[in-house]
Amino acid sequence: MIGTPEGIEEKRHLRLAMNDVTDADTDDAPSEKHVHDLLDFTRRWDGTAPMLVHCWAGISRSMAATFTILCDRLGREREFQIARAMRRLAPHADPNRLFVRLADEVLGRSGRMIEAIDAIGRGKLAVEGHLVEFPLVLEVE
Repeated sequence: MIGTPEGIEEKRHLRLAMNDVTDADTDDAPSEKHVHDLLDFTRRWDGTAPMLVHCWAGISRSMAATFTILCDRLGREREFQIARAMRRLAPHADPNRLFVRLADEVLGRSGRMIEAIDAIGRGKLAVEGHLVEFPLVLEVE
């Protein structure tokens, strides 16, 4: 697990212990509890200061978490717009499909989150992603 960065209060650092796997039967796979923990944490965020979402590589787990946060914050029927913005801002993004599927179920999106991720395809091959800023207000395409 990544330690809490210096200067950040422990209560402001959520750690979700999961591996980057898509088989729900694998040890340390993303779970519905991870999705609920993420949403409980981010719903307490007032959005006035930036939020850092990260994992080891910045490609799959953090992008799935970011996609989930944006879908929750920006509301229903925006899944495809959010996914397209993610692809535009983070060509390397390849959100973890299991986490996205679980988030889709928790948020009651009837498969739209997975469909949106499928629509943008796999990300550009990368060993590590790069820092990406996702605003809470997305440009309409």
